[in-house]
Amino acid sequence: MVKKIVINFLKIIAGILGFIVLYIICALLIPYIQIDEKPTSEPKNIAVYIYTNGVHTDIVMPIKTEQIDWSAKIPYNNILSKSTDFKYVGIGWGDKGFYLDTPTWADLKFSTAFNAAFWLGDSALHTTFYKTMTEAEDSRKIMITKSQYAELIKFVDERFDKNASGQNILIPTNAVYSKSDAFYEAKGSYSFFYTCNTWTNQALKISGQKAALWTPTDFGIFQHYKLDELK
Repeated sequence: MVKKIVINFLKIIAGILGFIVLYIICALLIPYIQIDEKPTSEPKNIAVYIYTNGVHTDIVMPIKTEQIDWSAKIPYNNILSKSTDFKYVGIGWGDKGFYLDTPTWADLKFSTAFNAAFWLGDSALHTTFYKTMTEAEDSRKIMITKSQYAELIKFVDERFDKNASGQNILIPTNAVYSKSDAFYEAKGSYSFFYTCNTWTNQALKISGQKAALWTPTDFGIFQHYKLDELK
């Protein structure tokens, strides 16, 4: 009896380790499969950026264009500085627990990681205002058309959880990262299959841009947007 229990336990451990190894292999290899940019005859006159902090990626967009004024949906009044002289807004989707309870990796709790990995946590959208945005090691500029931007706007806006009046729901918290960011309630569940970077990658696909077939990491996106190829 004891022997059978030990054998079954070892099988479970082997299965878990096998899954982890398979996941790592897929996470390293599948991102190399590129989804090509959709051809278009429209002029590409709108600049958006993909930005990474080394772990999370955001889509950075101009605050005001003829298509949308993001400051009407993400009010300046919701940030600590209350400043209004920004030009861009970065928006990233992710696990609410990671965003609010894990300012550094040292603060990561097993419960937070477990809930995030297995669809058990809530999600949030992190919004950050910028006065300038340029291409660098942590950011890439992408020129898109009005039609592509319309698809991107729709994708991002629909991820916000909204109240009965149709307004985005601010998360009241002191866990902001600066004086120019805020968190909002979001739709969807985070998991090891669908991460913050998977969301950004999907945003690129939706708007007809180059993207990885699937990626849980920022590297999986950025490898398709190398600086030397964009110059």
